[in-house]
Amino acid sequence: MANGNGKILTAEQELTLRRPIEEYVGNIQKKIDSLRVDGTDKVVSLLNSIEGLKRDRSLTKEEREAQTASMRSELQKAKAVEEKNKGEISRLIADAEAYLKAHFDKEYYQPVLESCAQEKVKAKERYKENVAKLEKEHQAAAAKLTDHQEQKDEKYVYKNRLFDAKVKLEQELQEIKDRRHAAYTYKYHLIDMLRMSKFTFLETRAQKWENYKYTFNRREFLLKNGLYIAIVLIFVALCIITPIVKHTPLLTYNNVLNILQQASPRMFLALGVAGLILLTGTDLSIGRMVGMGMTTATIIMHQGINTGAVFGHVFDFTGLPVVVRMFFALIMCIILCTCFTSLAGFFTAKFKMHPFISTMANMLMIFGLVTYATKGVSFGAIESSIPGMIIPKINGFPTIIIWAVVAVVIVWFIWNKTTFGKNLYAVGGNPEAAAVSGISVFRVTMGAFILAGILYGFGAWLECARMVGSGSAAYGQGWETDAIAACVVGGVSFTGGIGKISGVVVGVLIFTALTYSLTILGIDTNLQFVFSGIIILVAVTLDCLKYVRKK
Repeated sequence: MANGNGKILTAEQELTLRRPIEEYVGNIQKKIDSLRVDGTDKVVSLLNSIEGLKRDRSLTKEEREAQTASMRSELQKAKAVEEKNKGEISRLIADAEAYLKAHFDKEYYQPVLESCAQEKVKAKERYKENVAKLEKEHQAAAAKLTDHQEQKDEKYVYKNRLFDAKVKLEQELQEIKDRRHAAYTYKYHLIDMLRMSKFTFLETRAQKWENYKYTFNRREFLLKNGLYIAIVLIFVALCIITPIVKHTPLLTYNNVLNILQQASPRMFLALGVAGLILLTGTDLSIGRMVGMGMTTATIIMHQGINTGAVFGHVFDFTGLPVVVRMFFALIMCIILCTCFTSLAGFFTAKFKMHPFISTMANMLMIFGLVTYATKGVSFGAIESSIPGMIIPKINGFPTIIIWAVVAVVIVWFIWNKTTFGKNLYAVGGNPEAAAVSGISVFRVTMGAFILAGILYGFGAWLECARMVGSGSAAYGQGWETDAIAACVVGGVSFTGGIGKISGVVVGVLIFTALTYSLTILGIDTNLQFVFSGIIILVAVTLDCLKYVRKK
């Protein structure tokens, strides 16, 4: 591939440039290897052997102890040799690294980089020439044809030839990319051998950045992050528009705290439904769970005797200490929400009923029962001291945010560090394969619904404290859409087995920030539902496109 200017290197010319580096560093590497034979290499080998002895059940205790003692004696000698050669090895490594720093980029990598740039230009020029040639041949062939079918066939052949030319260009560009990447990583291969895979922080970051650039695909990037980019741009536009329209800045410290404060109870709901979406399910009863929990918590923590009745009976919990009422409300919220999610989970797990149906039945039953029992009235305010006990503000900082952070950490731990979490991903990805491998699909499904119920109960309780009561059957209407949308936007896939807690957190924050911004701007609540619907539609569409591409 040599041309007149000599910038494009052949494979042989590239090897010729690299040979002095290989020889110099290779000679140093041989000296280092010889110094490591009776030192570092032997230490590593003996440590592995000692670990193997610990697991070897064929030996008696006495034999194991005798062999271990012998190996430890040899290990001490090997460590002494290692320590003795440490200074010389460090000197040799420093020599090799200094040589690489002085010669690698200047004498090898930069010429290869320039060669690759020239090759890319030449490949694109050849592609343009090829396309022009194909177009000329097509026009000449089409001019000779009069039959409609023959013209159609010629057009089809022309399109195929253009496609082949495009594929050939992409292959050439990928080969050039591979060549540049191989040249870049060769330096780190040499360092890896010298230091036995011990890289500095900056070297590790440089390699990760190079790998990211090498594997970057624009289409996949847009499929994965396109919605995030669009929402961020919308939020930036709102930050610009709000001061102009409302004469008040949007991105202030207090507004950020308000967004986080509003997002905190919703975080519990999103974390709960995320586990169900991970199992290719959903939950339509979240909003009604919140209404039920809010009503229950308000009744128990009510300021004075309740103004409303439940099934005709007026409850009075004022005889109990405030702390007892506070924890009793939490327990009742969790029990009620968990009972209903367990009911939906049982029908889903036992009878393979789709969660859409089982949770929709839950939604109707909860709303009907709570509305009938309370006549749909709002129960007013809770004891004024309770919010300060549950979610006090410390120097203006709302501690409800800490509750949400703790929930995120706990659920992250469950998903990533427990057997149940691993089984959750397995069942969501392929329930049949999970069942064959010995995982109880019934227990995992029930566990996901129970966990969701606990989180819903906590979320409703915190929301009651945040709003200082005001519980009613109608409270929380539409919250299920926000929670589900936050999960989908955060990358929890409806196809099952795909999702991260970090994505759920980002999704909740995005939705809460967007809703808060639209509210400050004075956008009607009904129009906000339209925005939410569009975001959900786009998020699920992108998710489906990713799934189809993967398949």
